[in-house]
Amino acid sequence: MSLQLDTLAYTNQLRRLPPEHKLIFAFMTLAISLSTHPPVQILMAIWMSIWTVVYARIPAGVYLRLLLFTIVFCLTSLPALMINGVSIADLQTVQLDSWYGLNFGQFYIYISRSGSIQAWVIFTRSLASVSCLYFLMLTVPFAEILQTLRYLKFPVLLTDLLLLMYRFIFILLKTASELWTAQNSRGGYSNWHTSMKSLALLIGQLLQRTLQKYSQFSLGLKARGFAGEFRVWHPRRYRPSQRYTVEAICGCVLLIGLEICQNAGIFT
Repeated sequence: MSLQLDTLAYTNQLRRLPPEHKLIFAFMTLAISLSTHPPVQILMAIWMSIWTVVYARIPAGVYLRLLLFTIVFCLTSLPALMINGVSIADLQTVQLDSWYGLNFGQFYIYISRSGSIQAWVIFTRSLASVSCLYFLMLTVPFAEILQTLRYLKFPVLLTDLLLLMYRFIFILLKTASELWTAQNSRGGYSNWHTSMKSLALLIGQLLQRTLQKYSQFSLGLKARGFAGEFRVWHPRRYRPSQRYTVEAICGCVLLIGLEICQNAGIFT
């Protein structure tokens, strides 16, 4: 999946737009997503999906799988906010907050109204924020993100650490794939017991192999005369689009205007 996402970042229809424009746009929409209310956040998620799927021509199946991963992750964590419990003696204190509940011995377990509202706010904010980050991840190659951050005077140490983390993601995935293929070919996942044993061995070998790869990578850098800063090259063959620039600005202004109107009580 990671290799496919990296390929899409180099082949999407917005590839020739300046990366600094897309980076600024992604962070601007992210800031709006984090500071607005659920209706505006839902509109933001839909708008960013249009940018990603329609304008950038990212396959809808890939994008939906990414969103599904985020939705499932949120749904597994939100019940902790929605479900509360009190003793039967304190039932009157939560009567107004209880949406639906059941008695379990000396305790009353219920679905909280305030917790449900909080969970909904967190869910919409997460969905809108992730859609902004997916747009950046699927339309801008990582090397161009680093070059843009350096152009914006970000610390070299920070960009180098980001590059190393990005590099070792692929090393980790490749090593895990090789180990899993070797175990699977020997029947290491034929049943539950052997699967757990093989998984434990895979995790242990993965750590050892990753440390070996890191040592080889460090020796390779020293042999090539690494001077303390990674240099990433890419051609500056970009064509700014007036249409996309105007649409991005107008869309952000419209969403901010909708949020202001909602705060003023116009839509309530």
